Amino acid sequence: MNTFDRYAPFIQDYIYQNGWESLRAVQAAAADVIFHTDENLLLTASTASGKTEAAFFPILTLFTEEMPASVGAVYIGPLKALINDQFSRLNDLCREAHIPVWHWHGDVSASHKSKMMKHPSGILQITPESLEAMLLHKHSAISRLFSDLRFIVIDELHSLMRGDRGGQTLCLIERLCRLAGANPRRIGLSATIGDPRDAGAFLSAGTGRSTIVPKLPQGGVRWRLSMEHFYTFPPTNPGAPTKIHNQPAEEMPSADDALSPKTDTAPKEADPGIGYIFEHTRGKKCLVFVNSREECEAVTTTLRQYCEARNEPDRFLIHHGNLSEAYRETAEAVMKDEEQFQTTVTTATLELGIDIGRLERAFQIDAPFTVSSFLQRMGRTGRRELPPEMWFVMREEPPEARSLLPVTIPWKLIQGIALVQLYVEERWVEPPRLDALPYSLLYHQTMSVLASCGEMTPAQLASRILTLHCFQRVSQEDFKILLRHLLKTEHIQYTEAGGLIVGLAGERIVNNYKFYAVFQENEEYTVRAGSEELGTIVKPPPVGEKIAIAGHVWLVDEVDHRRHMVYCEMIRGKVPAYFGEVAGDIHTRILERMLQVLCEDKSYPYLMKHAVARLATARTSAKNSGLTDRKLICLGGNMYCLFPWLGTYAFLALERFLKLRCGKRLGIKGLDSSRPYFIQFVMTVSEQEFWDILTEELQKPIDPMSLLYPGEVPIFDKYDEYLPEALVKKGFAYGVLDIRGMREKMLSAHPASRTKT
Repeated sequence: MNTFDRYAPFIQDYIYQNGWESLRAVQAAAADVIFHTDENLLLTASTASGKTEAAFFPILTLFTEEMPASVGAVYIGPLKALINDQFSRLNDLCREAHIPVWHWHGDVSASHKSKMMKHPSGILQITPESLEAMLLHKHSAISRLFSDLRFIVIDELHSLMRGDRGGQTLCLIERLCRLAGANPRRIGLSATIGDPRDAGAFLSAGTGRSTIVPKLPQGGVRWRLSMEHFYTFPPTNPGAPTKIHNQPAEEMPSADDALSPKTDTAPKEADPGIGYIFEHTRGKKCLVFVNSREECEAVTTTLRQYCEARNEPDRFLIHHGNLSEAYRETAEAVMKDEEQFQTTVTTATLELGIDIGRLERAFQIDAPFTVSSFLQRMGRTGRRELPPEMWFVMREEPPEARSLLPVTIPWKLIQGIALVQLYVEERWVEPPRLDALPYSLLYHQTMSVLASCGEMTPAQLASRILTLHCFQRVSQEDFKILLRHLLKTEHIQYTEAGGLIVGLAGERIVNNYKFYAVFQENEEYTVRAGSEELGTIVKPPPVGEKIAIAGHVWLVDEVDHRRHMVYCEMIRGKVPAYFGEVAGDIHTRILERMLQVLCEDKSYPYLMKHAVARLATARTSAKNSGLTDRKLICLGGNMYCLFPWLGTYAFLALERFLKLRCGKRLGIKGLDSSRPYFIQFVMTVSEQEFWDILTEELQKPIDPMSLLYPGEVPIFDKYDEYLPEALVKKGFAYGVLDIRGMREKMLSAHPASRTKT
């Protein structure tokens, strides 16, 4: 019996109604695994390849043969918008077979949820946060709701593999299955998995099953890709309007188009890169991706100013996680409307699999942080038989004539090229990051389990928490330290019978709706210098780091996380990027490929005219300075610049190692980092002595705790502030700093070691 014949009749009818002449390879492969094995399944195929249908066609067929006595399948999606989209699609599919489809998140009506509670059946679609809330508030009903749970489908699996949210999801699945007495199979869906073996191990964690990853035929994919470079020229006369062009949009035009003079006026602070996007979105349906919420707001405002200056109707929408539901759903609805040609400026919120219709192209301002993000964003286009199309817009302030070496390198342009080439040449995508010590998540799950289950002895609580796969690296001693601290701070308390319950301070945390999420919300901190209020920032850096606000650079003296206050003092100098801004962790492999971009004499077909010219000048600068051969460059006198080509966390370890372990011996002063690209400093030793001393120190044992600054408590994850200082420090030192990666790379960087090899 072939796959199509094995499908339930209503599935066959659905295929006929949609005019499919044959099943796709991913559908045949998924059916073979689901019908003929009892293992977990990971489906990795391109965006819009039919992965969701591939998973649910055989699942629903099995349901019609023996209907589950409870909810039979849970679909976990990372975004409410994605769940809403899939809810409509699955409803259409399941209606004829009378298989209910339920969705459950913060925007779903109470009446819909109440019906599911009364009649648990079919498919439940839910976000990790809503599943957390369900386990917390519907604890006693879980066994009834999910007693016959057979499948858990996790969509956009890659988005959960590098942070606490993925760990939370696995914890919730394990807790749900224990309460329900069920052992469902797991099915992961993703378009951007690097090493399927690592992803399969992540998916199967704690199940006792293996994961089958079908090998699907890799057909040639045609991309429409361009990358252009722009200098952001400030107006020479602040009172005079800047000109923008008014030429017909051409396919993959040169940056010259955005600089052509025209009598029409633009906003005073017109940016040629934004003007380029403005012109080449006209009459088309596009997405413009940016890397932060703040930039999303700024770019949207500028584009709307262009519309006003040109007397054109506003054709730009905005979409990011901090907007209200109404704004987000309006943008989604407009983008789905085939008759409207508008452009949405967005962050990662539209990066994932929600179907927003026929998009003609995507723009990316500057380089994203990961190959995975690049692939996801480009994959938003290319549906409905069109090739995926992305236009990179790389913007850079023009370096001054006397600028030193590091400023003359267009880092975002080089990073963008590296991201593309890594995938084109090697099909490389970031691996999962599974070596963290998730103490913030440990607090969260401890409080959640205690709040949902009620009074428990310390031993019972430990057995519930430490047996979750996510906490396999957490020792019993660490857990004792956490419980003692929570008792001291009244987050938990003893009962007269000697059991533990949530304390008064803990209730204020657990009873807040924000408790359901483990990712950090964008909470504003007020910045003060003495009695003067300077403004607000989001996610402040640790003490000793710098921030830029109110036109000056400030050194952070104190961060009060309870009152959301930052106290600082003014200093001179240039502000570097700080750790908290580096979203997603730039991998060392990307930095290595960036160096190769500067070293190789190779052209890239997607580079436009000005990007080609800018790359050529960067390569010349790198070669003439010796950057292509050496990692340490003298900028003049006793000022040096170190280019380690390390990813974010290895770079962070090196920066601290230089300050705390080598600083005195090297005579380092004024160390200033632009993470993760370069470190500038003044030192009293020679270049040869630098490498000798660094190598000598690297060959000694390195205690990760020694790389913490005196008095530092590096709070970065959401619930770190409720942890004992010892665990915060340990989690950062052992789970964040990549000492091994730093040591291996820098030992091989010594000129003598390179000569020997």
